[in-house]
Amino acid sequence: MHSRAILLIEDNPSDIGLTERALKKSNITNPLVLASDGQEGLDYLFCEGVHAGRADADPPVLVLLDLKLPRLDGLEVLRRIRADPRSHRIPVVILTSSREEQDVAAGYDLGVNSYIRKPVDFHQFAEVIRQLGLYWLVINESPVGLTC
Repeated sequence: MHSRAILLIEDNPSDIGLTERALKKSNITNPLVLASDGQEGLDYLFCEGVHAGRADADPPVLVLLDLKLPRLDGLEVLRRIRADPRSHRIPVVILTSSREEQDVAAGYDLGVNSYIRKPVDFHQFAEVIRQLGLYWLVINESPVGLTC
């Protein structure tokens, strides 16, 4: 059995690099699929657009979602993930630098599983990713589903 992918929907190259380094440092070996905007993330999930007909129909084990994204913002992505029966059970963690309380409230109102503010310090960020990986990839039981 292969490891299910983590879908990272993030447009900031620095944050992508930090996340990749933190996952590696935490020995999290799940493949990381990158989507640089909200629409691309949805296209990956639903096998549409450039991801139409992708061979691997396994859903990601986890979606890490930034809020401030081009094309479709993170809250709209979350709304669409939760509205679709193929994806509504996939764990979604908002991982953002936003400190806006209304973003936290809106995320939970739309069904996010967790809301994490990105620490500025790499060592703190790596520890957040380690704990996130431990919980969502080892301890938590995720449902399976989602076929394209």
